[in-house]
Amino acid sequence: MNPPTGVSSLLGSARSFLFVPASRPERFAKALASGADVVIIDLEDAVAPESKADACAQLLLGFKQMSNSERSRVMVRINATTTPWVGSDLVQLQTLIPLGLSAVMVPKAESAAGLAHVASSLGPNCALLPQVETLAGLDALDEITRAPQVLRLVFGNIDFQADLGLRCDADELELQPVRLALVMASRRAGLPAPVDGVTLATQDSARLQADVTRSRRGGLTGKLCIHPAQVAGVNAVFTPSADEVTWAQRIVSGFEASAGAVFLLDGRMIDAPVVLLARSTLALARTLSSASKDQHA
Repeated sequence: MNPPTGVSSLLGSARSFLFVPASRPERFAKALASGADVVIIDLEDAVAPESKADACAQLLLGFKQMSNSERSRVMVRINATTTPWVGSDLVQLQTLIPLGLSAVMVPKAESAAGLAHVASSLGPNCALLPQVETLAGLDALDEITRAPQVLRLVFGNIDFQADLGLRCDADELELQPVRLALVMASRRAGLPAPVDGVTLATQDSARLQADVTRSRRGGLTGKLCIHPAQVAGVNAVFTPSADEVTWAQRIVSGFEASAGAVFLLDGRMIDAPVVLLARSTLALARTLSSASKDQHA
């Protein structure tokens, strides 16, 4: 069963996903005010094992204190389905679904069965974003994309390196085939393009710019953030510029004027695939503009 249309629209086009530990409720408001499209309240890696139960209680209290518009931008990363904490996570989160929690991120996703268990526990109104972080997850990509309520894939680049024993430089060239595999699996399943992993250098704007540009060139359309300082840079790269929108509008107008025939624009041949990309750019710009208006309404 697919997630509700409103949920699909917001999460499918979201550019920036900012993590905040569930154990730090005093940071929830700051994260929501950062400009991030989505805030991920994390019950997994950001919380020590001995603090899991308390963090979940803090999440429940903090979520109930949010406005409806804030809740619409929040998702929760639960613990992996193979851990002893996931059962408690799912029971507790059931109380937040009626209050507006509409999505969860599932780390270490490796099978449709694990995702189906999460979906059945949280009900049909909760979208799932599986995080692919291991070789087993990569091998099961097509199975994962077909699991119930899966909306969008997420890449866990740091855990993936650890799983395979890779020693990547900052450019992570070794992971380009993995990113492409996520993009292709999403395309086969008719899902929105995937969300890229994190940039660990939280204060290196040049590194972030390079990473997000690589993501966009490679067909990914969102990125995980681990610090509020990263949000603006991520949003900027994934948002079509004014020049890109103007160029796309000229392409579409010219194509319509040519009655669908190939034509020249500023010395460049424009055919159907170029028009398709232009229309995609305009659709994304409209979606992001509408989402921004809703967020500030």
